[in-house]
Amino acid sequence: MDTRQKDKKYLGRDGSFRDVEVTKAKGSYVYDAHGKKYIDFYMGWCVGNVGWGVDEIVRQIKNFNGPDYVSPMYFYKPWAELAELLAKITPGKLVKSFRATGGTEAVEIALQAAMAYTKRSKFISIEGSYHGHSIGAMSIGASDFRGWYKNLLPDCHKIKPPLDRVAAREVEKILSKRDVAAFIAEPTICNLAVVIPTKEFFNIVQKACKKYGTLFIADEVATGFGRTGKMFACEHYGIEPDIMCLAKGLTGGFGALGATIMTNEVAKSMEFGFSFYSTFGWHPLNVHGAIANIKYLLKNKKEFLKNANDLSFYFKERLEKMPFRYPAEIRAQGLAIGVEFTKNGYSDAIIKKAMGKGLLIADAKPNTFIIYPAINISRSVAKQGLDILEGCL
Repeated sequence: MDTRQKDKKYLGRDGSFRDVEVTKAKGSYVYDAHGKKYIDFYMGWCVGNVGWGVDEIVRQIKNFNGPDYVSPMYFYKPWAELAELLAKITPGKLVKSFRATGGTEAVEIALQAAMAYTKRSKFISIEGSYHGHSIGAMSIGASDFRGWYKNLLPDCHKIKPPLDRVAAREVEKILSKRDVAAFIAEPTICNLAVVIPTKEFFNIVQKACKKYGTLFIADEVATGFGRTGKMFACEHYGIEPDIMCLAKGLTGGFGALGATIMTNEVAKSMEFGFSFYSTFGWHPLNVHGAIANIKYLLKNKKEFLKNANDLSFYFKERLEKMPFRYPAEIRAQGLAIGVEFTKNGYSDAIIKKAMGKGLLIADAKPNTFIIYPAINISRSVAKQGLDILEGCL
């Protein structure tokens, strides 16, 4: 059997995979089993923020000589080093990190901490959003999940976009009952093809959270580490969250790792016996990769963020001039870029045709495609990819 036959027989999938067998990735390119090269405008959905196979990071990982595994019950110096690094670079008073294996687990920790701290069990999130695939994470995600899983967490309110003053007042009204544990959202909603809330929305919501004793959880799993032109998307809105969820760009794909960082005050509520346990949270080799990735990003931070913001304008300008067959709304914040059409099926046709011509893009919801290239992608590669995209219309 070839790879596709074995995959079909032995791997569980949801049926939405793309027919590319990846064998290599370098910079902004992915290569398949036939040697075909693709420009990657997807980067594992905001994972490879600094590009694939960065030589400097790879060398650091190859030099790893730590233990194969460390029990969560012990001390391990790189854990403390990574936690200190995250406390220094995240906004507000976030200081204490909990170890997770990825974004879903990071969100799950955040929900548990919010309930432990507030002694409440209700949540507010954005309708249609995605925060992971655990029972808790699906409960605060899109309401569609409830069609498949009937016993998700109750009392999870959903706020529909647009995320403006009207939506914020709706959140405020719900919070005024003083029974909501946390409001959770991506500061920029990548999972809705880059929905960008107004600053007024978050200003009202953040003040309401503080007034009514509700925690503010920022899910920066996709938006963190330069994706939106800031180190964290919270910085666009002046948000100082009580809890922040991190993964994806945290390791840049050089390991599997997530983190839930919170204020000291909230973290104290998780000090009871067996409050949280993750067997493979912050595996030693993955921690080594995360530290190398973050240090590389920080060393080049000014250059990379400038590039993300400069190319954001370039992408948006090119996309706005493209002769799409149907009306398109184009949204961009840094190199988080979403295109949404009014016509069913049109975006799917573009995505498939682009893949055939050597460009990888993806959809975030029906009638959309998203572009999440590396934040240090060169203008010349960006142009090549956009030229291919335009040629698919």
